[in-house]
Amino acid sequence: MLKSYEDLRKIDVSKWVEKRDGADYLNWAKVVDLLHENGAEKVYFEPVVNELTGSSLYMTEKEFKDSKGNTNQVYETAVKIVIDDIEFIQRGPVTNGSNPVKDNSMSQQRLWNCQTRLFVKGVAIRTGLGFDLWLKDELKSDKDNWEDDLSKHDIFKIKERCQQIYTQKLKQGLSVKEIAERLHKTEDEVKALFSYFDTLSNFERDLSNIDTKSR
Repeated sequence: MLKSYEDLRKIDVSKWVEKRDGADYLNWAKVVDLLHENGAEKVYFEPVVNELTGSSLYMTEKEFKDSKGNTNQVYETAVKIVIDDIEFIQRGPVTNGSNPVKDNSMSQQRLWNCQTRLFVKGVAIRTGLGFDLWLKDELKSDKDNWEDDLSKHDIFKIKERCQQIYTQKLKQGLSVKEIAERLHKTEDEVKALFSYFDTLSNFERDLSNIDTKSR
């Protein structure tokens, strides 16, 4: 009988992890081996066939062009995973590391690599084996996405950090005049810098409120 989620999650899989295409990679065969070692009797996966195409590749009907003018589609694939009496479908985008695979770089090997990665991920989600590996990957992805989303950046957070540092310098014994001198600025110039945050915020608001229809 397969061990519990909690027990399988405690297994340190890092010793079998390799870097591939800029991402952590746990070999699918090792996952099968570990599941058998921890109580599973039947473990396998197989690509799910797209009935429309007869292949295991799924794609959107809508095409798009990249920055170089190449025409592409969004590709996905799926695998059926069986672990004893557990059976489920794991689906995901066809990627090369963290980058989507495009028309001009699609190959059977990359599709297979993606399917094995889906197997490893599906096992982690359902059984706990190697889950922390994916947790780290997802947290990093969320952080990168947040950093890329400019709408989530708050200029007043920067102002707050500057104020905290400024206050800390005062507590450490520097005077307002000394701080200004070490910044090679006058006291008024330092005060003006803090006001720029409000000025920029107001500028952003006014810019957004410009009515482009009334011309």
